[in-house]
Amino acid sequence: MIKITVKSQKEIILFARKNKLKYLNSKPYPHIVIKNFFDKNFLNKVLKEFPDLAQTKTSINYNNKNEVKFANNNQKIFKKNIKKLFKYLNSSQYINFLQEISSIREGILPDKTLNGGGLHEIKRGGVLKIHTDFNKHPSKNLDRRINVLIYLNKSWNKKYGGELELWNKKMNKCVKKILPSFNTMVIFSTNDFTNHGHPNQLKCPKLYSRKSIATYYFSKGRPKHEIIKIKKKNRTEFKNRKGKKNDVVIKKEYLKNLFRNLIFYQKIKNFEKKFIRRGISKKNRKK
Repeated sequence: MIKITVKSQKEIILFARKNKLKYLNSKPYPHIVIKNFFDKNFLNKVLKEFPDLAQTKTSINYNNKNEVKFANNNQKIFKKNIKKLFKYLNSSQYINFLQEISSIREGILPDKTLNGGGLHEIKRGGVLKIHTDFNKHPSKNLDRRINVLIYLNKSWNKKYGGELELWNKKMNKCVKKILPSFNTMVIFSTNDFTNHGHPNQLKCPKLYSRKSIATYYFSKGRPKHEIIKIKKKNRTEFKNRKGKKNDVVIKKEYLKNLFRNLIFYQKIKNFEKKFIRRGISKKNRKK
């Protein structure tokens, strides 16, 4: 039987209990960096199976000022050990660990469809500007609460860049930088104010790339203080760093945001999601 984690489930829960205050009190927002959580031999097999996403037909190629990266959540192309890793990350054992360390009162739910998650790869010259993530699951009406990133990059030199940067709410200071080294797992709470990314272009050698596994977790409802009062479109929101004018391309939707706060607009959108989109989805499945 392949060993996935270094510690037993009992030890993992004890670790969560001992470190929950560290998680909650971390700045600029709740997070924790855990090294060597996974068995080294197992994660080596995962890395060996990780495809070149640029050469994989089902990959999504993001290529704009805000992000230059590849992503793939098509589980049909995942090989044996990658599937085992995602199965574990969506298991009740891992969910219990996240629930314990985050102290989130609402029950945490996995997203087995890996919407927005899966395999991520950024090559030389690539970038992911500072942003906050979409806060609602696009089809399940669940609130996004936790991000988990697992890095697979061996011998990663700090000179290459690609550090995960955590920025404060005002976007005037990078509070923490995390090197995307092999077997480093980053867990952080996500809401409308958890700014993160790697805003500078990668300087790694051409044969290198920044590889990561990403999974997101949800709940039914969330505290009101975690969301911006004005309703906005449910999407990734990129933000300018202080002193970096035109650092990102920002889509301005002031008028639409005003409409989103009107009750009749919300009712129309809910009707569309419930009946029209679902009907289109069923037709596509029949085809």
